[in-house]
Amino acid sequence: MNTALENSNDRWWQHGFVWMVIAGPAIVVVAGFVTLYLAMSRPNEIVDETTYQQGRQSDMSIEALRMQSGEAPAMMGRNHATTGIVPPDK
Repeated sequence: MNTALENSNDRWWQHGFVWMVIAGPAIVVVAGFVTLYLAMSRPNEIVDETTYQQGRQSDMSIEALRMQSGEAPAMMGRNHATTGIVPPDK
């Protein structure tokens, strides 16, 4: 081993490796408090019913276009593989 480090009379805070070990958890704690502050100071917006319905209509029109395109069988197969629910026969 390195005898210079073993026989050193330096105090623990004078070694760089100690600060490197302490820095990781300290950064995580500070980032956690920053995240908590951001979450508490900026609450989520409340979505009213009209905005929600407009979004749903937009989603339905996209789904209708997707069903008309050639992606429909692939999308149904992907959904079946993901959820395990068999689509009804038409």
